[in-house]
Amino acid sequence: MKKKFSLVGFSGTFGPLHIGHKQLFRKAFEVSEKVMVGITDDSMTIKKECAELIAPYSERKAAIINFLKEEGYSENVIFIKLTDNYGPAIEDKGLEALILSKETAYMGDKINEIRKERNLKPLDYVTVDLILAKDGKRISSTRIRKKEIDPDGNVLE
Repeated sequence: MKKKFSLVGFSGTFGPLHIGHKQLFRKAFEVSEKVMVGITDDSMTIKKECAELIAPYSERKAAIINFLKEEGYSENVIFIKLTDNYGPAIEDKGLEALILSKETAYMGDKINEIRKERNLKPLDYVTVDLILAKDGKRISSTRIRKKEIDPDGNVLE
C-alpha cells in the first residue's frame, strides 16, 4: 500500500520510552515510508523535571532501536541528535510532515512560522491522541520518573 508521505518527523526525550511514544512511532510508520526521529541530547535534558533520572542519550536511543526492531521498523528510520527545540524540521526540504501529540501540536505552528521565514514549504501535521493512564490522567515520562505510573500507564502509588 502506498504511504501518504515519503518522510515525516517527530522528536522527544523518550526518557523513558512509554506507550504514548510507541503510538507516535506506529502512526509515523503507518503514514510514511521513512521517519526522522529527533532525540534530545543530554545537554537538553538537564532542564526537565526529575532530570537526574533521565537515562543518557545512548541508552534512550538504544531503547528506541530495540522497540523498532520488535515492530519491524528498524530499516526506515533516521536518527537525529537534537541540541535545540527545532532540529532539522526548520530547514529540511525533504521533510513533509510532523507527527504530533495534542500536547505538542503548538510546536508545528512555530516550526512552520520559521519555515515560512526561510521560504520553505510548510509541513503537514499528523496529530495523535494522548493515551491516558489507568487513573485517567495523561501518560508522560515525567510521571513515570516520579514513579506515579509505569510505562504502560498502570498506577504505582
